[in-house]
Amino acid sequence: MSGPSDFQPTNPALKWIERRLPIMGLMHSSFVAYPTPRNLNYWWTFGAILSLMLGVQILTGVILAMHYTPHADLAFKSVELIVRDVNYGWLLRNIHASGASMFFFAVYIHMFRGLYYGSYKEPREVLWILGVIIYLLMMATGFMGYVLPWGQMSFWGATVITNLFSAVPYFGESIVTLLWGGYSVGNPTLNRFFSLHYLLPFVIAGVVVLHIWALHVAGQNNPAGVEPKTEKDTVAFTPYATMKDMFGVSCFLLFFAWFIFYMPNYLGDAENYIPANPAVTPAHIVPEWYYLPFYAILRSIPNKLAGVVAMFGAILILAFLPWLDSAKTRSSKYRPLAKQFFWMFVVVCIGLGYLGAQPPEGIYVIVGRILTFLYFAYFLILLPLLSRIEKPRPVPNSIADDVLAKTGRKAAPMVSSVIALLVAGGLLLGGAESARAAEGGTKPPAEKWSFAGPFGKFDRGALQRGLKVYKEVCASCHGLSFVAFRNLAEAGGPGYSVAQAQAFASEYKVKDGPNDQGDMFERPGRPADYFPSPFPNEQAARAANGGAYPPDLSLITKARSYGRGFPMFLIDFFTQYQEQGPDYVAALLQGYEDKAPAGVTLPEGSSYNKYFPGHAIKMPKPLNDGQVTYDDGSPATVAQYAKDVTTFLMWAAEPHMEARKALGLQVFVFLILLTVLLYFTKKKVWANAH
Repeated sequence: MSGPSDFQPTNPALKWIERRLPIMGLMHSSFVAYPTPRNLNYWWTFGAILSLMLGVQILTGVILAMHYTPHADLAFKSVELIVRDVNYGWLLRNIHASGASMFFFAVYIHMFRGLYYGSYKEPREVLWILGVIIYLLMMATGFMGYVLPWGQMSFWGATVITNLFSAVPYFGESIVTLLWGGYSVGNPTLNRFFSLHYLLPFVIAGVVVLHIWALHVAGQNNPAGVEPKTEKDTVAFTPYATMKDMFGVSCFLLFFAWFIFYMPNYLGDAENYIPANPAVTPAHIVPEWYYLPFYAILRSIPNKLAGVVAMFGAILILAFLPWLDSAKTRSSKYRPLAKQFFWMFVVVCIGLGYLGAQPPEGIYVIVGRILTFLYFAYFLILLPLLSRIEKPRPVPNSIADDVLAKTGRKAAPMVSSVIALLVAGGLLLGGAESARAAEGGTKPPAEKWSFAGPFGKFDRGALQRGLKVYKEVCASCHGLSFVAFRNLAEAGGPGYSVAQAQAFASEYKVKDGPNDQGDMFERPGRPADYFPSPFPNEQAARAANGGAYPPDLSLITKARSYGRGFPMFLIDFFTQYQEQGPDYVAALLQGYEDKAPAGVTLPEGSSYNKYFPGHAIKMPKPLNDGQVTYDDGSPATVAQYAKDVTTFLMWAAEPHMEARKALGLQVFVFLILLTVLLYFTKKKVWANAH
């Protein structure tokens, strides 16, 4: 990629290979001797971070695909069984799911860095366009991957997004039918999305190779925006840029690991812990946070076709940047007006991200239209105009001059940039979460849970009491279909021995068969069996509960969400964060009132519950004081029952939570030591460069 190599291996075996396949010479010229501008700051590290994230996503995705079942009836269950039954399946899924968000987080910083420093200008036009293609492929891959768990938001997100193609004149309906593989989103859709989600990352990897090739041909841009002229302007890629990238990557991994081990569900949607139901539409259908700005543009235009054109146009316009901005000076550091308008553009993008998560009504629509106009005005009006009227400040004669000029005054702009990006991230994440918070009705009071925070563990006594409450009260209506009896004897569970779990399982009757005569039969449960449902099917469950379908309780604490997002994001990140689902379940069990407030009329067969959405709940009050006898002397009250059974249901939703937090602590200790070591190594290496 970087021209003829001067790599001369000394080992005879390597010489033999090099004469026939000069791959080591290619690697040496591209990643060792490759001249790198010596004034690169840490924003350039995100290129290496993106390469790492692509590798991580492909590796974890391939392993997950070995266990995933792309069938509409089995996809949701297969994902949950990956988390529970596959060795370290929970870790693989957390890395892959949170990794998608981290991938987009890094790519947005990479793109904004390119915008600020003019990395799209001649001679790097092809390099930039390849980057836009990678971004488009990432968006398609991310969307299809989001559909695969086949939860409520996945299903309805796929329905809404694929329906957009129906706006295409003449061929729209045919395109949608082709995408769906039928007349609605279903099993053929899931199969197609799975196939493409598996394929596209390898296409991305291919385009990344072209992207890096173009980078090595045109050379790297730098904060000064001037080309290297002498050897003093550059340093060898290895060890200088390599050590700097390794230190930056280790810092990023600390950030990434926090989400993997302590906030794995924070960046996802709680609705996706509910199996897809075509008959029930979520209150707010929102995409993942990284699509929100473009979703806001789509919804801000009343005409469907125009909205689709604007949404795709907002991405494709990036490919024309090299010709829209014809200013001679690359870096915004030396363009006073361009610098200010760049940060205004960042604010516009953040605002669009926030609006994308809000309901498309009232003031949100008006502001959305204004910001959509400003988004396009930046590219189509402002940049062409600035290149004609702006008078840039003098740029340094060389990269070496730039390094000498900024020595001693580097901290201020770095700090301001970091703050701006933190605010941006907070707003985007906050926007995504705020939409969910409004769905549940009255916010329940926060409770103290033993399992909260990075060091939290389950209260064993509460788990055993909660299991008893579930068995004696809840099991008559609700199932725990993703929990196996053997889980009761695993570390981090209620503390049962294998024999106790086996005895517990044998108390249940499990349907099995067919036998030699072709008949189904019942047998005592075994440790490998899952908690059986109290009803043979959904119709029977509805018939026994006045038409309401009692949800499976395996995931109920994960499927509820309240009060997250900006500004809570900033607090949650640094505190003993705990999902709000347990608060909801505990409050719901205690939120029954004998009489509805004056003026409130309940449907026949419903009870009043101040925490249930709409307050009319089909389930009668399940818990009463003294209903379950505790052997350990704990109070036999509704409050205690609610707390215990919620603790048990939280464990049922994630049996490996304690293993996750324990491994997280070890990973953090390792990463902190590695980061410190890399920092001093990088400092020593770079001391020789100045």
